[in-house]
Amino acid sequence: MSDPFPQNKDVAGFPAVSFGSSADGLAVALVDETAFAMAPARDGRHYLVTAWRIPRPMNEWTRGDFYGHFGELADEAAFRARMVEQAEHSRELKTLCRRVTRIPCYTPWGTSQGATIYAEGIVCHSTAGHGGFHLTPERNAQVHPMLRSDDGYYEEDCAWAIVAITFLHLFTSYERRCAERTIKASGPDAWEAIFGTILGPGESYEKDRRAFEQAHADDWIVISAITSSHQKGFVECVATPGSRRGAGTEERRFLVPSCEYEVGRFGFVVDPERHHVYGGPSDFIGWQRRVAS
Repeated sequence: MSDPFPQNKDVAGFPAVSFGSSADGLAVALVDETAFAMAPARDGRHYLVTAWRIPRPMNEWTRGDFYGHFGELADEAAFRARMVEQAEHSRELKTLCRRVTRIPCYTPWGTSQGATIYAEGIVCHSTAGHGGFHLTPERNAQVHPMLRSDDGYYEEDCAWAIVAITFLHLFTSYERRCAERTIKASGPDAWEAIFGTILGPGESYEKDRRAFEQAHADDWIVISAITSSHQKGFVECVATPGSRRGAGTEERRFLVPSCEYEVGRFGFVVDPERHHVYGGPSDFIGWQRRVAS
């Protein structure tokens, strides 16, 4: 891997981030006390890994120092951009008045083990297994009706974004961008209604999924697949119309060449002109039982 980043040099305008190379050749960075690295994965991909307070210079770090995993990276340029973004986020966090404390209470996710007060009436709780925000009735009334929860609780995976786009001034630029992507992806109808815009292809996972299902409502879509031991070089697939499931749904088996079987975002669409119905011996236990009976 090339080393485009000089050792321990701060990026102009972003004094909180430094770049370098590890002892084993990884692109690494330091943002405040958090260390980051671009670690190799399979098929030429990379992913972002983190650690806190590595007590050695960057050029002595190794892959074994990192334990946190934060998604994939396309290349070193993406790593650099992500680190600059992280530095911006870290710097903005210091300007916010969040306060970490303990508030003994029970939440939908269990007993609160820690709480961060973002502002009066806006508290983020953490529990043993999950967490999220709780808004007082007064604060919750400020949430748009299309997004508002009745009880004022917003879990940390997706619903947190509702709090962020409602109280923008309490979140960093990075958090606001993440919240926007989250709402667009999972709640396109609400986003379009609230902001008076139409999301195009690629802007919303949920909207793209609906478009896919509508376009392929009558096509055979794979719901299960297994490498065939009876037909070398093929994948044995079970497909249903529109990938529907449940009692009364017709299922068919197809053989798809292994080199062609590449599942897209919403499934693999069978082409009956090339992928023929298969009635031979099966590697699916369920189909083996059907034949036996």
